[in-house]
Amino acid sequence: MIRIEQKDNGKKGRFILYEEDKKAGEMTYVWVDDYKIIIDHTEVDPAYGGKGYGKELVLKAVDFARKQDIKIIPLCPFAKKVFDKDPDIQDVRF
Repeated sequence: MIRIEQKDNGKKGRFILYEEDKKAGEMTYVWVDDYKIIIDHTEVDPAYGGKGYGKELVLKAVDFARKQDIKIIPLCPFAKKVFDKDPDIQDVRF
């Protein structure tokens, strides 16, 4: 079972993914202004590779963006690749 926690201090934040209470990956972002965040890094521990956890982190950010009515600038190469491949999440892309 996985869970994703969010930490945000108003200037930057991160989503941390845990599998069985062990940190498996994280994605970090910074606030550009009140309406946009930049995803700047996504990383999954190699021991948890191939499970789709990186995409889960990006989709969690998409869910957050929709709830907050904000946009995402995916500067992280992995996040950009997820956005480029998924037409269903373009509504939050800036």
